[in-house]
Amino acid sequence: MIIKINGKECACEKGEYLLTIARRNGITIPTLCQHDAIEEGMGACRLCIAEITDRGRKSVVVSCLYPVTSEIEVETNSERIQRERRMILTLLAKRAPESPEIRQMCKYYKAPDIERFVKIDGEKCVMCGLCAKVCGALSVGAISTVNRGITKAISTPYGDPDSVCIGCGACAKVCPTKAIELKDDFKTRTIWGKTFDLVHCTRCGAVIGTEEQIKKAANRSGNEFDGLCDECRKERMARVMADTFGYEV
Repeated sequence: MIIKINGKECACEKGEYLLTIARRNGITIPTLCQHDAIEEGMGACRLCIAEITDRGRKSVVVSCLYPVTSEIEVETNSERIQRERRMILTLLAKRAPESPEIRQMCKYYKAPDIERFVKIDGEKCVMCGLCAKVCGALSVGAISTVNRGITKAISTPYGDPDSVCIGCGACAKVCPTKAIELKDDFKTRTIWGKTFDLVHCTRCGAVIGTEEQIKKAANRSGNEFDGLCDECRKERMARVMADTFGYEV
């Protein structure tokens, strides 16, 4: 199937998400809450809106959640989209005024600062929910969305250190505004009010992860941890192959 994005013909499969198609064809659509670690989009930040024309009818869709089922025409930067995207960024800037990433996007897209909108002082989180989604899908589900309205937040149960958290840091790595504080000092890692001992590669000394993270990974894979980081493990395997088949590494 062929669709047009900004006048460019793009091949796609029926049911593919619009954002995926655009990215594959080198077309940039801004987003905060989409990450390759999660197959489906979150549709939370709303920045990836696009204007589609389907059988003569125009509408605005969230591209990370819009499955393409017909030969549509898409505009990712029309006047209407620019106007709505600027307003979305204005609201996000009030939600997370301490985020350099949001401020940079506001400057790039020329989002206005509307004084009548109340900002949340000291906040970086845009409540996209990506961290909680990744923690549930790839880790242990230690964090989640709590409360409602203006008190809505991402937190551990009751705000206390969570006994199931393994300190993997996946939540902090996917956070688009770096709102989740993670501190590593080579020996320990502190996140969500809990401190973990770090495990180092027995060959090169690089940090591999927390003790709890290593144990969880070993249990999932069914293999005993060999003490090596990925790079050293690959090098060891290469040497084994070289010794076996007689070629140089």
